[in-house]
Amino acid sequence: NEFYGKVHFWLIFVGINLTFFPQHFLGLTGFPRRYSDFADSFAGWNLVSSLGSAIVLVGIVWFLYIIYDLYIREEPFVGWVDNMGLGWASLEWVHFSPPLSHTYMENTSFLKLEKNE
Repeated sequence: NEFYGKVHFWLIFVGINLTFFPQHFLGLTGFPRRYSDFADSFAGWNLVSSLGSAIVLVGIVWFLYIIYDLYIREEPFVGWVDNMGLGWASLEWVHFSPPLSHTYMENTSFLKLEKNE
């Protein structure tokens, strides 16, 4: 479900930025690292950073729900399919990786296929 994926992306994106961005301000104001106790003046940015890590946790749980939902519904993975429904049929997927030496003896030509409906 694309909507579920977008929700997961935004939860992780916002959560990571809220977790680590305030730590730059904490470092600039002299917040000591690896201390179990710190001054109360750092509590505000620490709260924002902790809130961000909680949002990341919600994003991870949401991702696990997406995986569980797909498992329960037993929908096959369609993958990225091109507009003709061929899937991984482009030229780059036809050859080995890394390509064998002298894969092409002459320049390749491309043919655009159109889907008949």
